[in-house]
Amino acid sequence: MNTFNKFLRYVAIDTCAQEDTDTVPSTDKQKDLSRLLAQELIDMGAHNVSTDQHGYVYATIPANCDSKSKLGFIAHVDTSPAVSGANVKPVITRNYDGNDINMGNGYTLSPIQYPSLLNHKGETVICTDGTTLLGADDKAGVAEIMQLAYILLTDNSIQHGTVQIAFTPDEEVGHGPMYFDIPRFNADFAYTIDGGRVGEIEFENFNAASARITITGVSIHPGTAKGKMINSLHVAHELHSMLPVEQDPAYTEKYEGFYHLTRMQGVCDNTIMSYIIRDHDRVKFEAKKQLLRDIVNFINIKYGPDTVQLQITEQYRNMREMIEPNMHLIDNAVKAMQQANVQPIIMPIRGGTDGAQLSFRGLPCPNLCTGGYNFHGRYEYITQEAMDKVVEILLNLVKLYK
Repeated sequence: MNTFNKFLRYVAIDTCAQEDTDTVPSTDKQKDLSRLLAQELIDMGAHNVSTDQHGYVYATIPANCDSKSKLGFIAHVDTSPAVSGANVKPVITRNYDGNDINMGNGYTLSPIQYPSLLNHKGETVICTDGTTLLGADDKAGVAEIMQLAYILLTDNSIQHGTVQIAFTPDEEVGHGPMYFDIPRFNADFAYTIDGGRVGEIEFENFNAASARITITGVSIHPGTAKGKMINSLHVAHELHSMLPVEQDPAYTEKYEGFYHLTRMQGVCDNTIMSYIIRDHDRVKFEAKKQLLRDIVNFINIKYGPDTVQLQITEQYRNMREMIEPNMHLIDNAVKAMQQANVQPIIMPIRGGTDGAQLSFRGLPCPNLCTGGYNFHGRYEYITQEAMDKVVEILLNLVKLYK
C-alpha cells in the first residue's frame, strides 16, 4: 500500500477534535485511527508498538548500523472542528490540466481563487466533494510517516539509526502534547510533519493564548427598560469594536499577530465570547493580552463591577528559542530538501504545532511540510506527487542522521 492509498484509508476515519473540553482525546473516535496505525506498525514489523488510553501511538524502527542517532517523526491523527470530518468523500483528479475542478454539490476548486493549483499541472489532485474538509492536516503527515516506516522496515539496504515514530491526538485544540511521554518516545530530537506546501521548514511559531469573556447584562421588559437595561450583546459589540481593527487575522500576514473572535453566543442578559490571541514577538504578545484586560476594566467601570469577566489561558510559546541551539535540525532539513530537488522555504508558522510545546519540554521539534493546502476548510487539497516528495525528504533526513 503506497502513501496515496494509506492517505485515502486514513481520511475515511472521522477523527474530528472537540473544543472546550480538557479530556484527551477530546473525541473518543480519534482512537479508531490510533488503533489502526498501531496494528499496521505491528504488521510491518516495527518494535515497541503501543497505544495508550489517550490515543497516543509510539513505535520504534531499530538502527541497522553502528549509529547512536535517535531521530523522531510525529504527526497528529485529529482534524479541525472548523468543518466536519465525517464521511469524507475524496474527489480524485488525475493528470490535472489547470482548469476548474468540479468537486460536486455546487463546489468548485478553481485556480482563479487558489493559484497554487497551477503548480500541480499533470499531478493527481485530491480534494473533497465540498461537504467536509479533506483531513490532509494531518493525515497526510500520518501517511507519509507510515510510508517512511514501511520503506525502512522492508529495505535493509538503507542504513539508518534508530527512528522513533509517534502519533498524537487533539493537536487542533492545543492538547496534543499534554500526555505525550517523552521518555517513552526516547528520541534526541524530532520533526513534526504538519506543514503546508512542499519545501516548508518552520521553527518559529506564534505565542498563543485563548480568552473567554463572560458578559452579564440586565434584562428588563423593553417597554420599561430606560435607564435599567444593559444588553450584554451590545456590550459584546462595544468590547470587540475597541480592539484594533487592523489586528484581525483577515488583515494580517507573516509576523503580524492578531485577535480572532472564534465564537460569540448570547441573549440580552448573558453573552459569552471566545478569542484566540497570537503574536510571534513576546513583548507584543504580552501587550495584546494587557490591552484586552484594559478594555475589560474600562467596560466594568462604565457598566458596573463584574459586568465583564475575562479568563486568559496560555496555550503555547514560540519555539525559536529552543530550536536555535539545535540548528542542525534546520540545516539538515535544508539539505534533505535540496537532495530531493526541492527549494527549501524557511518561514514562520502562523499557528502552532505539537512541536512548539514539546520543544519547551526538552524535545527540540521543528515542523516540516506535508504538501497540503487550504487546511481547515472545504477547499483543502493535496497531490499524490507532493506526498511522495515529502516521503523522499524524510528518507533523506534519516540518511543524514545515520
